[in-house]
Amino acid sequence: MNFLRGVMGGPSAGPQPSGAETIQKLCDRVASSTLLDDRRDAVRALKSLSKKYRLEVGIQAMEHLIHVLQTDRSDSEIIGYALDTLYNVISNDLEEEEQDDSEEENLPKQVDDLGSQFTEIFIKQQENVTLLLTLVEEFDFHVRWPGVKLLTSLLKQQGPQVQQIILVSPMGVSRLMDLLADSREVIRNDGVLLLQQLTKSNAAIQKIVAFENAFERLLDIITEEGNSDGGIVVEDCLLLLQNLLKNNNSNQNFFKEGSYIQRMKPWFEVGDDNCGWSAQKVTNLHLMLQLVRVLVSPTNPPGATSSCQKAMFHCGLLQQLCTILMATGVPADILTETINTVSEVIRGCQMNQDYFASVNAPSNPPRPAIVVLLMSMVNERQPFVLRCAVLYCFQCFLYKNQKGQGEIVSTLLPSTIDATGNSVSAGQLLCGGLFSTDSLSNWCAAVALAHALQENATLKEQLLRVQLATSIGNPPVSLLQQCTNILSQGSKVQTRVGLLMLLCTWLSNCSIAVTHFLHNPANIPFLTGQIAENLGEEEQLVQGLCALLLGISIYYNDNSLENYRKEKLKQLIEKRIGRENFIEKLGFISKHELYSRAAQKPQPSFSSPDHMMFDHEFTKLVKELEGVISKAIYKSSEEDKKEEEVKKTLEQHDNIVTHYKKVIREQDQELEELKQRVNTLTSQNEQLQATVTQQVSQIQQHKDQYNLLKVQLGKDTQHHNSHSDTFQMNGIQVEEVSKLKEELEEWKNKHELLQGQLREKDSVIEKLKSSQLELGTTEQSSQTSKSGGLEHNNELQKELEMLRTQVQLQSAEISKLQLENQKLQVTNTSADPVLGDSGATAANSSELEGRLQQEIKELKSEVKALSEEKESLKQHLDSSSSTVAILQDEKSKLQQEVAESKKEQDDLLVLLADQDQKLSALKIKLKDLGVPVEDEDDIESGDQGDEDEDGDEEEQD
Repeated sequence: MNFLRGVMGGPSAGPQPSGAETIQKLCDRVASSTLLDDRRDAVRALKSLSKKYRLEVGIQAMEHLIHVLQTDRSDSEIIGYALDTLYNVISNDLEEEEQDDSEEENLPKQVDDLGSQFTEIFIKQQENVTLLLTLVEEFDFHVRWPGVKLLTSLLKQQGPQVQQIILVSPMGVSRLMDLLADSREVIRNDGVLLLQQLTKSNAAIQKIVAFENAFERLLDIITEEGNSDGGIVVEDCLLLLQNLLKNNNSNQNFFKEGSYIQRMKPWFEVGDDNCGWSAQKVTNLHLMLQLVRVLVSPTNPPGATSSCQKAMFHCGLLQQLCTILMATGVPADILTETINTVSEVIRGCQMNQDYFASVNAPSNPPRPAIVVLLMSMVNERQPFVLRCAVLYCFQCFLYKNQKGQGEIVSTLLPSTIDATGNSVSAGQLLCGGLFSTDSLSNWCAAVALAHALQENATLKEQLLRVQLATSIGNPPVSLLQQCTNILSQGSKVQTRVGLLMLLCTWLSNCSIAVTHFLHNPANIPFLTGQIAENLGEEEQLVQGLCALLLGISIYYNDNSLENYRKEKLKQLIEKRIGRENFIEKLGFISKHELYSRAAQKPQPSFSSPDHMMFDHEFTKLVKELEGVISKAIYKSSEEDKKEEEVKKTLEQHDNIVTHYKKVIREQDQELEELKQRVNTLTSQNEQLQATVTQQVSQIQQHKDQYNLLKVQLGKDTQHHNSHSDTFQMNGIQVEEVSKLKEELEEWKNKHELLQGQLREKDSVIEKLKSSQLELGTTEQSSQTSKSGGLEHNNELQKELEMLRTQVQLQSAEISKLQLENQKLQVTNTSADPVLGDSGATAANSSELEGRLQQEIKELKSEVKALSEEKESLKQHLDSSSSTVAILQDEKSKLQQEVAESKKEQDDLLVLLADQDQKLSALKIKLKDLGVPVEDEDDIESGDQGDEDEDGDEEEQD
């Protein structure tokens, strides 16, 4: 108890033991005590001493503490104490330590060394890290939280080594991912910090963490915490997301395919109010913008960048960024980063560039966002970083955007300038910046205008039309002339460098611009004078650019001016400068330190305005032209002549090849059209065949209906026959004789009436007979005219014959009834009862005749309808057959034309092969002469570009 009292600060009668002695005793107690309580108390005492006596505890107690972690896992309290003690020993967090002022100078280095050394001791046995991963799985707060902090500290001290141990450990990364799902925010937040250290510079672990659903969990945490309005937890999650996505193409693709880009849009829903921009919100939004830039960075593969750019447009993220860009009250650093982010989202993506061109600032009247940004760029009162961001945005807007380039240059042309002066155009702002007194504005405007001309020969020629009014009363001068005038006036180095870069970009690959430049007699003497002088280091850069401009004037010279032909300019260099001196001055550009910095990445990033000298795209032009110009300077006149002859020959062959390619394209188009026509006719033929099949089925249905009617008619006939038989079987009963005698007088009176009715019936029967004869003749004529028709016509004729026979039978029965009636008239006395029977029979006969008449009429109408339908079907079938025959003839003609076109194409291919052989021989000769020769694909792309540019020029004219 005295020992514990001394450790815990209680009074002691003897001398106080030193810290090392106390720690030694505690370590012995941890190692030798059999009671868990004693070991727990000893470990707790070591924890309390570990901050003050860090070195002693680390050296003496680390082994014992690791043993406690291995053996006493059942007691969470002692495990927690042991983990806290190890964390205090290994961690470099010294906030709670009190040190003298004299010790603070050497303290950081000693602390770093201690933490790194103790970490190395701990991880020397990989089982210790595996044991720690197992303890992190425990749900107990007093075990899990200290374990997370200890593992984070290990990763800070010896990151790569601990990463490798965790990577090879079974389910090592997956165990740590469970920390993000912990309901206790302290453990979850520290788990995010742990994963930050775990994923640093390790692509394998980054992929595992990403596929363990890290994106979903982190985005959920950011949403729960309030997006950009959240606290430091949002910042930690964003840093972890950056670790997972930066320079990791696999994770970037997974992030895009998982539709996580769409979930980034709510981050940038920021109001227009001037309040609510806390320091943490600014930090969070800054990291969010950086995360967007990671996905669309120019250093990523072009395909991945393009797909992310399109996804950001379709989900509305670009629109939201443009809203922040045009909002008021946004902090300067957030506005600058937003401009940089928008720049990379639209860079090289035509769809996004078109949208950005349509964005207007919320002003009265509305102005395009590009104009508003250019106003900031040429305003010297704006912050330097903001002006650099605007320049980068303008460069990205024009990158691979010929449409945007044309729109910018068109604002400079005389025909499109607003004469009223109510609105300021982009071209006017660029000209104003180009000739202002601020050298930085001069440089930015020159570089921006150079990007408007990048790889666009048509616009370079159109820009020659721009005229500037320098002062009242003086005639206007061209933009090209004004640039050279400012150069000759000896302005600041930054201004001259910007103008020289603009002129080099303008004159490169544009012979007409070179001719305009050489037409001014003061330009060549100025350039040779600048190159020949021996100036200081600051002027060497200007000398190199003057040498480059003079070399471009030689290389792209078409010898249209007699006094400035290639040979004369070379002789001038030889006399005034010297070839070696010229090449040396030309090399000053690529050897400059600022040139190397600008060549690294597209974004202009400079520590100060004085370092703003080179543009990234211009460095590419220098690399392309430096070697070519050096070779052109050393070439003789004979070599130039040979080169020109070879170029002319190549141009002729190129024209022939282009002509044949055009012919082949036209034939391919004709073949495609013929194929489409054949496909159309084939589909029409199939439709007609389907129609014929449908009509045949309809005819079959009509046959079935006809057979059904025939069966029904037979049943009705049988019914009538049985009914008449019943009439005949009825006899005269004896008991009715007396009644008939009494009614004899009455029947005598009706006898005349019956005779009249019989006469009417006789006339009706005669009419029926005549109509049957007509029907028979009609059927006969139709049968003879359609001898090759369908089979059901014969059946119809037979049925009509049967109907005629039935009518004749009915007529015979009626005649029999008439004879009986006559007999009854002769023998009135004996046939009195028969007279009544005869009257009844006559009445029944009249009823039967009426029914037969009605049925005959119905049959006639059905026969007529079937005949008409048969005729129409036959006509339709004949027309379909003729159409099919015509289509087959056209198909055979088209096949013959296709065969002839293929034959012509084969002949053209043979001619092309001969031309290719000649071209290859000429290219070999050119290469032997030292002339750079472009490949056929480059020539073809150049030809297509020229055709497109000619089309654009015609449209603009």
